[in-house]
Amino acid sequence: MTRSQIIVRTGVVGILANVLLAVFKVAVGWLSHSVAILLDAINNLSDALSSVITIVGARLSEKPADKEHPLGYGRVEYLSAMLIAGLVLFAGASSLVESVKKIITPNQVSYSLPMLIVVAVAIAGKLLLGAYTKSKGKLTQSGALIDSGSDALFDAVVTGATLLSAVATLIWQINLDGWLGVVISLVILKAGLGMLSDTLNDLLGKRVSPQLAEKIKASVCAVPGVLGAYDLFLDSYGPQKQAGSVHIALSNRLSADEVSRLARRVSATIYQEYGIVLTCGIYAVETKNKAVMALRDEITAVAMKYKGVLQVHGLYIDEPSKLISFDVVRDFSVKDVDGLISNITAELTRLHPEYHYHIQPDLDLSD
Repeated sequence: MTRSQIIVRTGVVGILANVLLAVFKVAVGWLSHSVAILLDAINNLSDALSSVITIVGARLSEKPADKEHPLGYGRVEYLSAMLIAGLVLFAGASSLVESVKKIITPNQVSYSLPMLIVVAVAIAGKLLLGAYTKSKGKLTQSGALIDSGSDALFDAVVTGATLLSAVATLIWQINLDGWLGVVISLVILKAGLGMLSDTLNDLLGKRVSPQLAEKIKASVCAVPGVLGAYDLFLDSYGPQKQAGSVHIALSNRLSADEVSRLARRVSATIYQEYGIVLTCGIYAVETKNKAVMALRDEITAVAMKYKGVLQVHGLYIDEPSKLISFDVVRDFSVKDVDGLISNITAELTRLHPEYHYHIQPDLDLSD
């Protein structure tokens, strides 16, 4: 079964389960005059709509790449997740308004044992649906499915609180319906904001996970002839399509043909192991001239003394033009980047005035 088929099948299960649960809750809420249960039913219907959006998004994301979108339509799934988050937020806001009205003008709430049994069954159904949907979301790397599964598990907890309120009403004759509706609404709103934040992070671009960055760099450096891997950057074009770049350090003694072969081998290795399209930039490294290597180590030590400097790489000494160039990776806490570069340049100029310096500030893109 393909990824899209799994998502569609899970979405269909979600639609059927949520519609069935909504019917049960509407019946119980109507008979008991419970706004909390009725709001739960509305939330189930919004969950069913979320499943519809997930299915449509999965289908659209499968469209083949074209001239206008050479990397495909994978990001449509992010838009689907965004719409789901919007639906959850709308449901939460609507529920909050109705709950406040219920607190101001409370209605008499009546429960019976059969009604409580139906609510308990609904809780069990939501727990099963949430676990099932979330597991399929993780399997397919579908943010929309993961969000839907998490939302279903939240719903189970919320409905459990409704059940406790009903028990309190039966035993102590205390009407907590409106107040519980407020709590339910706030939980829904919090979940919606979390989903929206996660999706926005995907659209804006996230830092490569330390585990993945470590694995990719290790794979790059495992290619014979590669002396180091730096500036790893990945961009996502859907849950299963990533492209990016990396700088690889190679001996300056290699010919252009040898450099080309190595770069191609690195790109092929990363694609085979991770399915990532990776472009390689080149840093030439002196591997034999001990004087140049000693100067490189000295310059690196000077730059690394400064607060906020995380790494120095790509250092190249052009003796004919007396130009030394290198990259400085700085922490995001460094605000005065120009000042940092100026201070490093000034100290190096005092130590070795015979050289000119070109220092490129680099972002801390990955671990």
